[in-house]
Amino acid sequence: MKIYGSMLCPDCVKCREELDKAGITYEFLDFGENLQNLKDFLKIRDGNPLFDEARREGKIGIPCIVREDGSVSLEWNM
Repeated sequence: MKIYGSMLCPDCVKCREELDKAGITYEFLDFGENLQNLKDFLKIRDGNPLFDEARREGKIGIPCIVREDGSVSLEWNM
């Protein structure tokens, strides 16, 4: 599982804490560490209607979870 986000985002921090506590393995792709992570996220977000509400509200849409099967979610509760 991949998670796109930023450690400046409280929701991303909470997501990581909960996944760590549950022992779930993931790769966190932080925008602040690598701009390629941001570019890859924008490719996912800009063409996906899942993010329509976030865009309308001026939000980013993170944390963005991409599961092994390629499905995309904004919910991290397993």
